[in-house]
Formats: sequence, structure tokens, C-alpha cells
Amino acid sequence: MKLIFNSDTWQEIFGSIRKNKARTAITVVGVLWGIFIYITLSGAAKGLNNGFELEFQDMATNSMFVWSNQTSVPYDGFKTGRRPQFKLSDVDQLKRKVPQIEFIAPRNVRGMWGGTPAKVVYGQKDGSYNIYGDFPSLVKIAAKKIFDGGRFINEDDIKDARKVCVIGERNKTDLFEKDANPVGEYIRIDGSYFKVIGVHKYEPGGGFESDNDIYIPFTTFKKLYNSGENVGWFAIAAYDDANVIQVEQDVKSTLKKIHHIAPEDERALGSFNLGEMFGRIMGFSNGMTFLSLVVGIATILAGVIGIGNILLISVKERTKELGIRRALGATPGEVRGLILLESVFLTLVAGVMGIVMGAFVLFGINAATQGLDFPYANPTVPISFILGALAIMIILGTLIGLIPAQRAVSIKPIDALREE
Repeated sequence: MKLIFNSDTWQEIFGSIRKNKARTAITVVGVLWGIFIYITLSGAAKGLNNGFELEFQDMATNSMFVWSNQTSVPYDGFKTGRRPQFKLSDVDQLKRKVPQIEFIAPRNVRGMWGGTPAKVVYGQKDGSYNIYGDFPSLVKIAAKKIFDGGRFINEDDIKDARKVCVIGERNKTDLFEKDANPVGEYIRIDGSYFKVIGVHKYEPGGGFESDNDIYIPFTTFKKLYNSGENVGWFAIAAYDDANVIQVEQDVKSTLKKIHHIAPEDERALGSFNLGEMFGRIMGFSNGMTFLSLVVGIATILAGVIGIGNILLISVKERTKELGIRRALGATPGEVRGLILLESVFLTLVAGVMGIVMGAFVLFGINAATQGLDFPYANPTVPISFILGALAIMIILGTLIGLIPAQRAVSIKPIDALREE
């Protein structure tokens, strides 16, 4: 510690650096480049991670959607080209046979895939919009942000088949005056009056619907459109510790058995596994972070070895000086500490410069990606990771510094004084 606060020590360190400016600069750049690469790559990977988390923040990341297509294989007396019809009773069987399912929401829609959009009227204004028949469990899978003063469909709405609806932001803009509060008002959907109980806020990536979709209770939907027990598709969320790929396979296998679909018919049921896609994205992000760590440490190690080489040259050039220092009473610990301090100092300076440069690059990437229609946000590296990388650099700098330090200590004063 005494050595660190000694001005003569630092004069010698800076004097040594000045004698080898070019070599020292090149070596420092090597160490700097290592931590710069690590911060830039891992920060960029984190930005991708953050972007997709933000994109799907209102969706259960272990969710999936399953629907029926036309069969392509004859089976159990049925010909090809048949479109299986999901039923509400499928829910109980799926829950019983696939225990990894946490939430399941049967869904129907009027408009989009389900025919002509519904005509919606309020006062003198009207429009055509998609109408969804849903259960309250939907918000457990795809969250719906409701403006203050409103709510989503609840169990009582389902039980009593109430004529209530949740409209979107665009519905509000299209049908109501600018400052009007639609909650409590009545709109007409395909000739039937519905009470508005909420307005859902549109969140990009928060689901596959838009800001002009209207939600009504599933039981009300089947009365309004005489859909009976039919279900358009299922939205499903598995438990956090479940294998979403296996859950998807089990769900399809169960539905095939229920609806007499050939086990080998891959076209009869369609699906989209958000959990699998999210897992791949996270895997890619984690791979990028690991790659940045490996490349960064390898580059840092190469740079630190370069610092060791520079110090070995410095020790050789200062043989006479070190011999005189030993002859005047300098202990081996003092000589060793001088060389180690120089090694750690160069490593630390290079590390800090690399961190600063990496931070500026990530700031530039963040600024350049603002407003882009791409899932990317806030590329950063946790402080703990940066401090950890810096600690690794200092440890490596200390270990490498031991080589020239031991070389300096091994110099005998009498031999050093003979050097010319």
C-alpha cells in the first residue's frame, strides 16, 4: 500500500511507459479491444432480448395457439378434406390429459377468419369490426390493458350470458366524441344492444388482435351467432417449468384422438408456439452473450500477455537501475510490487477505456434503433458483469505481471552493476 502512494513509484512507472510508447500503446489497445468486444456484443444481445420481452410483455411467454385445418389423411371412416370442429367440451379433456396446461381459453371470432365483420352502431356513427367471443382466462394468456373506469369480461358475464362488451381505442375514436367516456354507454352489435364495460388499450406485440377489436362473453357470442358449443381455436399457456414443445405435441395428440384425426396427419391441426419461439430467441441471445464472453476473455488474455512481454523488455532495459535499487537496500517485495503495480495499472487503464468506448457504442446503437419497427430496446450490460470483467482483467494483469516481477527480483545486484 505504501508503494501505491509513493510519488517516486509513479514517476518510474510513467517513465517506463514513455520509453516504450508505441509498444505500450499497441498492447493497451489489445486489452482495451477485448473488453470493448465483450461489452458491445453482450450489450447488443441484451438489446435483442429486451426488445422481444417488450414486444411480448403482455403475452405469456410459454403460450401457444391451436386451430384446425383440413385433414390430409383418411382415418376412422372419415375422408380427407374434413375440417375438424373444436368443441367447448374439449377443454375439460385437454386439462385432464395434459396436466402441464395452466390456462386455456376457447375463442371464437366474427370477422377476420370467421366471416363478415360485425356491424357496430352508436348514435349516427357506425363501422364494421371483428367481434371476439372470449372467457376471462384470456387475460391470463394475453393481457389486456383496460383504461381506468373499465374492466374485462368476468365469470358472471359468462354465467349470465350478459350483453356486455370491451371495445378498443379505435372503436372509441370512430364511434364516440373525442372527450366522451364510452363506459356505461350502449352500442348496437349486429342489431343487439351491448353495454360497454371497458376500453382496451392497444399494445403492439401484446397479442394478435388490433385496436379496433371488440370482446364479448363467449356464451353471449354463441347466442348472438348461434355457434352452439363450437370453438374457433384455443389459446393455451403452460406452467413455467413445463416443456412447451412437449405440451404442444400432447395437446395436438389429444385433439387428434378426440376428433378422429390420423396421428400422422400433420396438416389437420395448425399451431403457433410462442414459447418455442421465445425460447429460441433467448437461446440466441444467451449464445451471443457467451460468445462475447469467450471472445472478450481471449482477446483480453492476449492483450495482457502483451503487457507481460512489454514489462519483460522493460525489466531487461532497467537491469542496471534495478540492480542499483537492490544494492541501496530495496527489498525483493518492493521491486516485485513496482513491476506488478505497473502491470495492473496498464491493465486497469485499458479496461476503463474499453468500458467507456463500449458504453458510447451501445448508446449509439440505442439511439439508432429508436422508433424502428423492430424488437430491439435498451442495449445494456449489467454493472455486475462489467465489474466482473474488470476484476478478471486485474487478476490476469497481476498473474502476468508476476513473470517480469520475478525476473526483476532474480537480478543479482553485482551482476546488474556489471551491465553496460
